[in-house]
Amino acid sequence: MKDIFIDELVKKVGEKRAYHSIGVMKTAIKLARIYDCDIEKARIAGILHDCAKYRDKSYLLKRANDFGIILDNIMLENTELIHGPLGAMVAKFEFGIRDDEILDAICYHTTGRKNMTTLDKIIYIADYIEPNRDFPGVDEARELAYKDLNKSLKFAMENTIIFLLRQGKLVHLDTIEARNYLVLLEKSE
Repeated sequence: MKDIFIDELVKKVGEKRAYHSIGVMKTAIKLARIYDCDIEKARIAGILHDCAKYRDKSYLLKRANDFGIILDNIMLENTELIHGPLGAMVAKFEFGIRDDEILDAICYHTTGRKNMTTLDKIIYIADYIEPNRDFPGVDEARELAYKDLNKSLKFAMENTIIFLLRQGKLVHLDTIEARNYLVLLEKSE
């Protein structure tokens, strides 16, 4: 499958990252069909979700500064998280995406957030389970994703939080709020 953004994406983040993005795009499209979400929005958000995943930390920080992105202390400590909000800006100004729902899904795909939209959830979990991913728990997450989007998201977030805690890393407040929101949602069902 050839996508209009792939060539530009390869130039920005390299072939390996673009290959991952294609996996996320295909997974997001499958999930969009199941959960009655706009397939074109899922395709665009999936292919562009890592469009600012630059390896060079100083370049990442410079680009964030260029776009006026205010980084909180957790993002300054864990610079991996910056590519979410920076990706939304790159998607908007360098790929011409003007749809706020797509831009939000790109922005929050690393942290999640409270009251995530269906597209937010699909991109977050598609990034977690795309076919090239291989880590303990990914098969369970995949199985859940095609049955219950919220349960799969909660499972993925809890695994991520546990991983971060074991690594001695900070957990972003948006992730905590997203996970707590999903727990409350589950209890209300």
